[in-house]
Amino acid sequence: MLLEHAKIMKAFSAAGEIIGRKKLQKMIYIAKKVNFPFYERYNFHFYGPYSEELTLRVEELCNLGFLNEVKEKKGGYYQYRYTLTEAGEQFLSHYELDMPPLKDCLENLNEQNARFLELVSTVLYFDGLEKEEVTEKIFTLKSKQRYTEEEINEAYAFIDKLRQQVVH
Repeated sequence: MLLEHAKIMKAFSAAGEIIGRKKLQKMIYIAKKVNFPFYERYNFHFYGPYSEELTLRVEELCNLGFLNEVKEKKGGYYQYRYTLTEAGEQFLSHYELDMPPLKDCLENLNEQNARFLELVSTVLYFDGLEKEEVTEKIFTLKSKQRYTEEEINEAYAFIDKLRQQVVH
């Protein structure tokens, strides 16, 4: 089993059930950006940062029986629920991973809704820019989401809080 697959399994172990593919993408991206050792490559996509590599790893973990994926019909769309299987937990218990503690960070991320995580991940995607430039990009690229200045400030505060959790 490859190391990066085991890290994704560790994320599921820490977070418990993750509901939604978009939310999963954002949680791993945000954890990566606040210094957890995830190495999937991300590009900017319709809903913010997206990793094809992560999608493939999750699919492989489902095929191996280490992750459970449940597809539910929700109104006009499908929603996916992910949990680590017993086989996945057993495998992980035999795997030595040198990773900082993920539990607090991933539980905190999992408590947020996908819309907020999309904003936070977009802010982090443009973290090399000044806050004013990031705000402008969000208003342009994410105009349909109608984010407010207040929500953008909340995203910055949330990022600071997550970074402090990682340090301690």
